[in-house]
Amino acid sequence: MADNPKEQGIFGQLFGIFFTKHWPVWVGGITLGLLNIVLFAIHSPWGASGGINNWGENIYKVLGFAGYEGATATGASLFGMLCIMLILGSFMGALFSKEFALRIPPKGEMIKGLIGGVLMAFGATIGMGCTIGSFFSGVPALSGGALVFAIGLFVGVILSLKYLIWEMEHFPQFSSGKSYTWLAAKPGKGAWQIWSGWILFAIILVVAWRYSPFNPVMTWFILIGLFMGMISQRSRFCIVKAFRDPFMTGETDGSTGVMAGLVVTLIGFTAIKYFGIGAGEVSLRAREMTWVFPHFWGRALLGGLIFGLGMTVAGGCAVGTLWRVGEGQIKLWIAALGFLLVSPISNRLVVPYINNLFPQEMRFRSFLPDYLGYPGAFVLVLAVILLWYWFVKWNEKTGRFTAY
Repeated sequence: MADNPKEQGIFGQLFGIFFTKHWPVWVGGITLGLLNIVLFAIHSPWGASGGINNWGENIYKVLGFAGYEGATATGASLFGMLCIMLILGSFMGALFSKEFALRIPPKGEMIKGLIGGVLMAFGATIGMGCTIGSFFSGVPALSGGALVFAIGLFVGVILSLKYLIWEMEHFPQFSSGKSYTWLAAKPGKGAWQIWSGWILFAIILVVAWRYSPFNPVMTWFILIGLFMGMISQRSRFCIVKAFRDPFMTGETDGSTGVMAGLVVTLIGFTAIKYFGIGAGEVSLRAREMTWVFPHFWGRALLGGLIFGLGMTVAGGCAVGTLWRVGEGQIKLWIAALGFLLVSPISNRLVVPYINNLFPQEMRFRSFLPDYLGYPGAFVLVLAVILLWYWFVKWNEKTGRFTAY
């Protein structure tokens, strides 16, 4: 396609609007929030760690490991398919914008990717969700445990950031060294990436259509997951950025983008739960308790802290890892591999121990409207988001808690 807008046709110019430059993070947050509402109205909210765990279980099933014989096939799992589509959607967005390349970092960074992925696996299984399921979807679902999980994330990010700063000051050679980039499009070239993107898009449409007669919910999850991946890649939407950047550089774009998505999702989820939209054959109470996990407060705090440590070291949260995998960042390939291989093991060996360690009072389902009513719960969650917004903007202006 022509690089000069005057030489492009109408549709070429429209294509350029979406893929010439990156989108503001708040645009990504709002659109992802709206799509999350659609997912909930159809079936259930957005989650990532369950799908990643599903991949790992299927790998162990194929390898013949005992205990994984009953793993649901990834293609038959809604969240396994959603994660696949997030990666392919990001891949498609990177191809359309000619940004795809295999980026191989120095060895130290790849080691940190693996460590970060393993920690995220432990955090997600202990906390019963990741930055998507237990935070981006959990907070708007009016889950008390999701707010505690967010506190754990905050503490984990601060601790990891302190370590990374210490490493840069005392052992800068660990993450330095030669890096490689393959398949990157040269300026004015790379049309093969755009055409590959269109071919991929056509294939996915065919797959979605093939599911439609017997599993229309899967069709919707395929299409929504695809666009979620593309939106995440174009807007650089990443929750680790939202928690980390205000303390590292003072920047708030990532934070405000996540907050915008949370507010939009909060409105939609509250309406769905209050009116029982999409309840179908389940009871209104079951619909209300969707995405309210039995992790308040001990499991949520510990899981969030470990996940916060991992995602900061890896350089990507659950969704950030997936879209960076699609973009070709090898460090996050390694992080994703560590996540999916350790998650099933943690579920079988670590989670039962944690359940026995914490009494019932530290791992129950806390639904905020049960204590505050829907208006009170909505106002509380909105107030927490606004307080977070005030803090990051105040810190951006004063630099009080910024490392650099």
